Formats: sequence, C-alpha cells, structure tokens
Amino acid sequence: MPGNKPNHKPVSKPARQLLFSEALQHKRLTPTKINPQTSPPLNEPTTMSDKDQPTTMDRILQEITTVSRRIEGMDASITSLTLETKSMRSDIAGFQSRVTGLEQSMGSLETQINTSQEREQDFLYLRSKLTDMEDRSGRDNIRVLGIPENEEGSDMQAFLTSTLPKMISLDFDPPLEFQRAHRIGPKRSDNSSRPHPIIACLLRHNQTRQILQVARNHGPFRIDQREIRITADYSKETNERRKAFLALRPQLRKLEMKYGLFDPARMWVTKNGVS
Repeated sequence: MPGNKPNHKPVSKPARQLLFSEALQHKRLTPTKINPQTSPPLNEPTTMSDKDQPTTMDRILQEITTVSRRIEGMDASITSLTLETKSMRSDIAGFQSRVTGLEQSMGSLETQINTSQEREQDFLYLRSKLTDMEDRSGRDNIRVLGIPENEEGSDMQAFLTSTLPKMISLDFDPPLEFQRAHRIGPKRSDNSSRPHPIIACLLRHNQTRQILQVARNHGPFRIDQREIRITADYSKETNERRKAFLALRPQLRKLEMKYGLFDPARMWVTKNGVS
C-alpha cells in the first residue's frame, strides 16, 4: 500500500548499549594492517633522524674541545701566577731582610749621632774653656798697631817704656815695666807693607787697665802723622764676637741709645735709664 512505512521495531536503550559494546570489542580484536612504507621501523627512536645525530655529536665534541682548551689556558695562567707569586714572595723576603738591615743601620747611626752630639757638646765646652783661659792669660797684654817696622830698634821694652807715656799723655808711678814685648810674625826689612802688631805684657795689671781705658776714651793716637791704636789682647773667638756688635752701633746711635762692651765680649744697652 502506498504510503506504508517499513516495519521496524524500536530498539530499547539496554539493547543499544549491548550492541555498542560488542562492536567496540570486535574492533579491538581486529588486527590493524601496517604499511611498511609509511610506518617507522620497530625498536628505533623516532625523535632524531640519522642525518641529525652525527651533527649534534660533532657539536658536543667541539664544545668539549673548546672547554678543554679553555681549561688548559686557565691552567697555564694559574701556573704563571703561581710562579709570579713565588717570585714576589722571594722579593718580599729580600725587601724584609734589607729593611731589617736598614733598621739595624739606623739604630747604629742613632747611637753614633747621640755619641757625636755628646762629643760636640764636650768640644764646645772645652772650646769655651780654652777661649776663657786664653783671654785670662792675656788680660795683662796690650796690642799696639801702626808702629812702623824696625822703629823699635833692638830693645822693644825700652822703646815702649819711653814711647807709650808720651803717646797717651799719661804719667805712670811707678814707671812702666814689661815682662815681655815683641812683634807678631816674621820681621820685615822695609815699611812698604802694613807693619806687624806689637804684643806687650805689662808687669802690673792696673797699668794695663789704665792704658786700655785711655785708649778707649781718647784713641787713636798719632806719632809723626801716623795713626796708632792700642787694644786689649783677646783670643780669635772673642775678637770675632766683639766685631759682631759693630754692625749694631749705627742703629743704636740713630735710636739715641747708649751702649758699650763688657770684657771680654758682652754688650750692654741703656734706654730711658734702663740697661
């Protein structure tokens, strides 16, 4: 009959589940055909090809070789540093020995310097004592400067005994007496050069003081238009100390200050009545 539908019985839900399970089990048990051209061989890794494997190994070997060379270079540098360190240690040891030697030398030098300073102090003390003794031994002496050579004749004491009182205009009672009198240096035959000074040692100290006081206050003196000076007989060191005050005299005069020298070489200055 037209319009008739096929006669199918509806399948229940439990029946459908049973059919599905059987179909699934049949599929699992059916063997799968393997195409040898498209499938990879068994028991071989599928992550790396035959062409890629040697290239990767070469790179690894190259990196290992590079690292090894770097390590060898580091070993050489470490060896060089070790040698330099040993050399520096030996140099430092040498410097330390030299410093030790210098310290010992410095200690010895300090001892020598201290000893030399003590000796210098002793020398200065002895020199001052010697100068003082020389000044004391010549306190009865006078120096006469400017008398021409050979004018005294053969007797210097007689010449001074008769010439000095007239030259300084001073009478002595008792008369002048000398222990000794002579010129300093070799005798000259002519008067063309500066005459040698005369050193005279008087017998009486008070007469020496009188002559020197008159010479300071009224000198220099003149004989036949020749200038004659009389001074005390000091040592060389004392004369140098006395000459050091000469530069101060013009300044003291400008300041209108009184000044003078104590024997042997001490200067005094007075201003406004205060010395």
